Amino acid sequence: MHKDGMNKSFISIFALCVAAISATVSCTSDKYVSITGYAQGGSYVVKLNLQGRDGRIGVSPEKIKAGIDSVTVALDNSLSGYNDKSLLTRFNNGERIVPDSIFTDIYRISYGFFEETGGAFDVAAGPLFDIWGFGFKEGSMPSDEMVAEVRESCGMRALYPDISGRVADDGSVCSSDMVKDDAPRKYGKPRLNFNAIAQGYTCDIVADYLYSLGVKDMLINIGGEIYCDGLNPSGKPWTVGVDRPVDGNNTPGAMLEGTLTTGGGPCGIVTSGNYRKFYVKDGRKYAHTVDPRTGYPASDSLLSATVVAKDATTADALATYCMVIGFEKSKEFISSRPDLEGYLIYAKSSSADSLSFGTWESSFDSGFLSRSAE
Repeated sequence: MHKDGMNKSFISIFALCVAAISATVSCTSDKYVSITGYAQGGSYVVKLNLQGRDGRIGVSPEKIKAGIDSVTVALDNSLSGYNDKSLLTRFNNGERIVPDSIFTDIYRISYGFFEETGGAFDVAAGPLFDIWGFGFKEGSMPSDEMVAEVRESCGMRALYPDISGRVADDGSVCSSDMVKDDAPRKYGKPRLNFNAIAQGYTCDIVADYLYSLGVKDMLINIGGEIYCDGLNPSGKPWTVGVDRPVDGNNTPGAMLEGTLTTGGGPCGIVTSGNYRKFYVKDGRKYAHTVDPRTGYPASDSLLSATVVAKDATTADALATYCMVIGFEKSKEFISSRPDLEGYLIYAKSSSADSLSFGTWESSFDSGFLSRSAE
């Protein structure tokens, strides 16, 4: 397992979930294949070398595709907020569920990031996203009083850090079981939303599956969140583009602001930005990144944050964190972490007709990347 602490029992789920998802397998060279499909409301692309650590992989591309699809289906059945029968939806509705290893693991990891970021990363702040119109429900412009009330009624600060310690004798748990006894009086029924971490987590689980087959060269792209290791079909480290953060650039890869080339080792690369998801009301743009600590959408010159880490789960969570804390604090945070790299795009100036960009990149001393962004 490339990710420390990730639940190893997940691999056993593959055999239990047969996917019915349309996907394709194509050859990009005599060794590499490209596998595409659909997951978590979007698409995925997996490129891998059939020549593994110990010779050619002993599994056909079609069976590899079926295994990948089984991973994504299992994760959707556990974590999707848009699937009425998922464990997450049922948990949020107050039903008793028997949490699987996926649900238990991602909750534990999310709580860890909540503590690490001082509450800026909070998967239990869903009601705040809803009132601003960025959650599972459409919202309208909330009043200051509504923001204060909702902020008091949600968040991980009032929840226990580990689901496994709260389950009943039959292995089940409900949302109210997770609320601490000393929670604020106004604290409501917990509602979780794993959107800020689920795709990165899925990349890592797919990578674990490929590693179990002996794959050494891979690039996994799920909804723009990336995990990669080894070399591309040209025998060089993988290169990943960073999109230009302008309104209307809704096609990943169509307009690039820079590129990042890996050092040939394992890493997760995730970009979070406000330029694709927002709405305008009374002449003001409201971005989809809400600061759980204040209850209001983050307002800063930072347009997108790309974080490179040892795995995509970490990169996903911390890219979101950077969008919450803004440009200056993101520079300080990334520079203080030798286990991270970052590429930040910020607005230098803007007018009704144009927007000029600035970029900042970290020192790239971690070994994740072989050269700076261009």
